[in-house]
Amino acid sequence: MNVFGAVVLFTLLATFLVRLLSELLNLRASRAPLPAEFEGIFDDEAYGRSQAYLRASTALSLYSGAFDLVVLLAFWFAGGFNILDQFLRGFALGSIPTGVLYIGSLMLLQAALSLPFSIYKTFVIEEKFGFNRTTPGVFAADLLKTFLLTLLIGAPVVAVLLWFFETAGPMAWLPAWGALTVFSLLLQYVAPTWIMPLFNRFVPLEDGELKEAITGYARGVEFPLEGIYVIDGSTRSARANAFFTGFGKRKRIALFDTLVNAHTVDELVAVLAHEIGHFKKKHILISMALSILNLGVLFFLLSLFLNNRQLFDAFFMQDLSVYGSLVFFMLLYTPVEFILSVFMQVLSRRHEYQADRFAVSTFPHGEALVEALRKLTRSNLSNLTPHPFHVFMTYSHPPVMARIARIREQLVHSDR
Repeated sequence: MNVFGAVVLFTLLATFLVRLLSELLNLRASRAPLPAEFEGIFDDEAYGRSQAYLRASTALSLYSGAFDLVVLLAFWFAGGFNILDQFLRGFALGSIPTGVLYIGSLMLLQAALSLPFSIYKTFVIEEKFGFNRTTPGVFAADLLKTFLLTLLIGAPVVAVLLWFFETAGPMAWLPAWGALTVFSLLLQYVAPTWIMPLFNRFVPLEDGELKEAITGYARGVEFPLEGIYVIDGSTRSARANAFFTGFGKRKRIALFDTLVNAHTVDELVAVLAHEIGHFKKKHILISMALSILNLGVLFFLLSLFLNNRQLFDAFFMQDLSVYGSLVFFMLLYTPVEFILSVFMQVLSRRHEYQADRFAVSTFPHGEALVEALRKLTRSNLSNLTPHPFHVFMTYSHPPVMARIARIREQLVHSDR
């Protein structure tokens, strides 16, 4: 094994062990008694169920991660990457079609291996704890839709990227970066209209107190809306959620029906005030800009490793190819991606605090956000006492106790 293979092997094992440590520490921290903030929200039975749910979910995650790692290593050292490559080259389709098939085959294999874990999570764990509303028919239909969308959208994108890197010379990373950036922005714009309705039904919110409260608040903070919609999230899960879609004047609010049915008007407006805070603080634009920048760096580094013989030797490959370079470079990029993901989680948690502050400062019933968080935590059986290391490594949102403490502190200062 050469240095490239050693680096990839080390980082795969190291990242798995770090995640394992994080999960084990988190399980130990979950044994803490019920925090006083949630007395009256969780009884002993509900708190026990939340701890049991964490144990079950963590176990499945660890088993799945270990299985994926073992399969990847077995496939690698059995020469699977080269066997697949030689098989596809036998059809003599040309480099770009062969590359699309090669990458697509690896993705399909990965999806097939993860499917049993997804089924178990949905129909065993989520069912046991009262979250699952998905029928086998809906589950199968979602899989088929996802596969077709990946085929119709993903295959042409991969083909274009391979074409750039094969024909545009040493600076190919620039047009490839530009093309994928434009495509990503376009997808963000059209997805709410053309893709998301394939999975959920969007119904305009009926006139009434809730709609008036939402539009009144949005108008007060100068947040233009095209519409407010309710999503049939209850067809798949009992979990509640809310989000925004669209750009510019086409901003839309989307509320899960499970959220609408479980919260008061003030609580719903407080939740949406938090989401509007993300827009007002330009968090969406910041995240998109960082993602685009990361994509550019990734493509530039990829261009330095195109058709690197040592990289291909590390994976026991006979022939060089742009598509092989892409696959193997992404494995080599694992430690960078891991570090960047941790950084993005830190930034995301900071943004969540800022959005909370915006909501409390612009909505007169700030305590409603606390109550909404308490109810959401109870209904989702969320972990109330996560380990700080686990939060640092994986949490996109601050722990709910920390969020509530910050909100209460702001409410106290605003009353002075």
